[in-house]
Amino acid sequence: MALIEAKNLTKIFRVVQREKGLKGAIKSFFDRKVKEIVAVDHVSFEIDQGEIVGYIGPNGAGKSTTVKMLSGILYPTSGEVFVCSLSPYKNRMEHSKNIGVVFGQRTQLWWDLPVIESFELLKCIYEIPENIYAENLREFSEVLELNEILKKPVRQLSLGQKMRAEIAASLLHNPKVLFLDEPTIGLDVGVKRKIRRLITRINQSRRVTILLTTHDLQDVEELCNRIIIINKGRIVYSGTIENLKRNYGKYRVLEFNLSKDLGKSLPNFGDIENKIEWSFENDVLKIKFDNKLSISSIVNAILKKFEVIDFTIKEPSIEDIIIEVLSSHGIEKQD
Repeated sequence: MALIEAKNLTKIFRVVQREKGLKGAIKSFFDRKVKEIVAVDHVSFEIDQGEIVGYIGPNGAGKSTTVKMLSGILYPTSGEVFVCSLSPYKNRMEHSKNIGVVFGQRTQLWWDLPVIESFELLKCIYEIPENIYAENLREFSEVLELNEILKKPVRQLSLGQKMRAEIAASLLHNPKVLFLDEPTIGLDVGVKRKIRRLITRINQSRRVTILLTTHDLQDVEELCNRIIIINKGRIVYSGTIENLKRNYGKYRVLEFNLSKDLGKSLPNFGDIENKIEWSFENDVLKIKFDNKLSISSIVNAILKKFEVIDFTIKEPSIEDIIIEVLSSHGIEKQD
């Protein structure tokens, strides 16, 4: 049985439509018009113990709403969800002991208290045994470099320091599942590296199952075993990154550094002439081609006509591939 199960999970929000001005406000008070917004639309997936799964999509796709239902903050309009065989919203107390949650824009730390006192309060709330608390505090302080900020009030921390403390706080009670909603948003490269290192470490050493929502696709490539892409509340892809690249990464790019200007024409490519795109700038020739085409035929044609200093093959980025997935479903990726 999967550790996390979602079956036709649906969340519909009812929003009161108000007209402008005082007259409109009075009118809507007596005659309310309600609009239904489908945030999550019959989503189904399973996540096994020890997996790190990326849950990605454009803004407003339904990612955070899904995480809130999985964590028990929201209850679904319809469908079922189970985490560690428990219903998150029916078994809130027991469920909370099995999960850790980090929301990039919210905090579980006490604003005016030093970080260490927030940790001590969480120790009492979760009834963490002293030896486990001490060991976890030591490990997380070492990996996330927390010692210098433990005695600082949370309000004095930088964004990066606060996020490191948030992640440590979510792991103090040894949860089986960790939900990370935009954990690296707005952070610098060094802090992101520390957070990725910890995520990998707890996944490998403690078999913590992790669901990660993020717009930073480097997080996805470095951490995730597989990904689920969601848009407008519906899943449009679920599978490994390898299969995603194979099925949707249709194009690659050859870049040739030439010894001189190539002139106005390329060599004759014969039957594949209409299957490539090319551009030339600063003695660099770029050829975009279908990955089903033979690389050797393109390279040989270039080498016969031009003096090549060097060339490289560039695979499509994960961002380009995700745009391709969304486009294949008639969806434009949002900024």
